[in-house]
Amino acid sequence: MSDFAFSRRHFLLGASALALTGCVSTGETKRPAAELAANKVKPVTPAMYYAVWDEGYQIPEVDVSKIPEKFWRAEVDYMTDEKPGTVVVDTPNKYLYHIKPGGRATRYGIGVGKDGYAWSGRAKIAYKRKWPRWTPPDEMVARNPALQPYSIANGGMGPGLNNPLGARAHYIHKDGRDTIYRIHGSPEYWTIGKSVSSGCIRMVNQDVMHLYDNVRDGSDIVVIPDLSKTGQAHSVMAGA
Repeated sequence: MSDFAFSRRHFLLGASALALTGCVSTGETKRPAAELAANKVKPVTPAMYYAVWDEGYQIPEVDVSKIPEKFWRAEVDYMTDEKPGTVVVDTPNKYLYHIKPGGRATRYGIGVGKDGYAWSGRAKIAYKRKWPRWTPPDEMVARNPALQPYSIANGGMGPGLNNPLGARAHYIHKDGRDTIYRIHGSPEYWTIGKSVSSGCIRMVNQDVMHLYDNVRDGSDIVVIPDLSKTGQAHSVMAGA
């Protein structure tokens, strides 16, 4: 091989290496963000979030790519002094725990609405309802007259997939009186893990159905306040 051919070959190899090195270091050939997002692998939907028929309604499958995996339903270690069967709402961290024996709990992700920050303390899950009616309080109707057809006087909104209370609701009482605090389902599953504009404690419909099937009427509930929102909270803790 001639010296010219040898030199030319090494020049081309060196140029290729430099070009490759430059691509890695400068990032000038990075794929557009939109292309990367389009090619991102979508998480596999677990069976617990499949579409399901319930009481004549078809609840759609959850698009789990819209909920961080840390907020998916899971069985976890949870050390607490609360007795099994107790529900603990961890408002600041957006979790709800149903306490099991042996230091375990079922953990659910939740979304917390404005009313969800307005109450904290110890109480009872007085009763539960499947596919509940939604009756906005009169003060809410006064602020938003469009809700008049669903007022208490008009019997509220009938059950259905678009009902703000979703597939199930749990009604919380303190000393025999309604706290107006609710744990309920929501068709807006993409709001789980977030602070939202309205409602109390919202859950994925499939999750609130699971909770409904496992929690008993009269169960204890403990709601941990979000201290960053103390201006909104009204504590009903014993002695408060």
